Amino acid sequence: MGAYSVMSSWVGRLLLALAVPFLLALVLGASGAALAQQEAQAQRDTQAQRQQVQPGNNAPVWREVRKEGQEHYTSIKGRETGVLIQTLGETWRELRNGWIVPSVGWFLAAFACAVWLFYRWRGPIGLHDKPTGRLIQRFTVFQRAVHWTNAILFCILAVSGLVMMLGKYLLLPVIGHTLFSWLADPLKFLHNFAGPVFAVSMLIMAVRFAKDALPSAHDLTWILKGGGIVTDAHVPCGKMNAGQKMWFWGGLVVLSGTAVVTGLIMDFPNFDQTRSTMIMVNVIHSVAAGLVIALSLYHIYMGTIGIEGAYEGMRHGYVDETYAKQHHSYWYDDIKAGKIKIETAQGTPQAPQVAQVAQGLHGVGERT
Repeated sequence: MGAYSVMSSWVGRLLLALAVPFLLALVLGASGAALAQQEAQAQRDTQAQRQQVQPGNNAPVWREVRKEGQEHYTSIKGRETGVLIQTLGETWRELRNGWIVPSVGWFLAAFACAVWLFYRWRGPIGLHDKPTGRLIQRFTVFQRAVHWTNAILFCILAVSGLVMMLGKYLLLPVIGHTLFSWLADPLKFLHNFAGPVFAVSMLIMAVRFAKDALPSAHDLTWILKGGGIVTDAHVPCGKMNAGQKMWFWGGLVVLSGTAVVTGLIMDFPNFDQTRSTMIMVNVIHSVAAGLVIALSLYHIYMGTIGIEGAYEGMRHGYVDETYAKQHHSYWYDDIKAGKIKIETAQGTPQAPQVAQVAQGLHGVGERT
């Protein structure tokens, strides 16, 4: 009996020890549920009172809708289809309109002014000697076709992109809403369709010109001497100088490549991108495009009126021997030594009389 009493006492204490936490949890759960019901009822009462005092004020509803990471019911199923309000969008709008657009606009204006001041101070860089009439083919028909296709598409994208970015602030107050809509709407479609074509032309151009743009030992000397642009000193270089190589790798490959990739992501939203991804690439696209458009102003200036003979080389494919010796002397020496086989001609770049391919000629342009 003594053992039975001890056992019964021990079992009773064990059951009591197990029952107390259970009962406590039950009481707390019931209290919590009652408290939650009271809070919900209080919110409903508060909302009902607010509707009486402030009809149409649904602040609690919209606070619930705007809650981060919470999706609501929608009959269309997909990524983020249940997100009614993207709160990150407001951050993007403030960042774009308050910082990116003004910064890009002022940077473009400042860079354009810098190019104009440089032109007024330095003027066009002419040839040191008279043209010889002996011509060297600088760019083939295919190279020029690729370059001009890429350049025309770039200008279309730059103009249409700037209208979309800055037009609301610069054009709209001047031409009004109707004319601005007639201008901006077709430019938006043109921008979207020209982008993929530009991507293809940029890829072809990068592959075709990459060999000439590879770094070489004399590039550092050219950079340290500023290409002789300020001092007018002769700085030898190959077919591309260091400045042209920096534009190729920095402007074409990096900045234009970044604009192309981000542009394609925005151009084709049907690949299930999230809105946060679209916002991020929009910011990157705006910055990269703004930078490359600004830097292109100097490239366009130097390739047209900045250096005598440069435009003719890309327009007609030929440059005079004097131009080659002055601006790309290492390239010219390799042609004369026969290291580079290239077509030569007589006359002017606008009307070349083609000779045979130069193969170690003693006088460039001489017939063999």
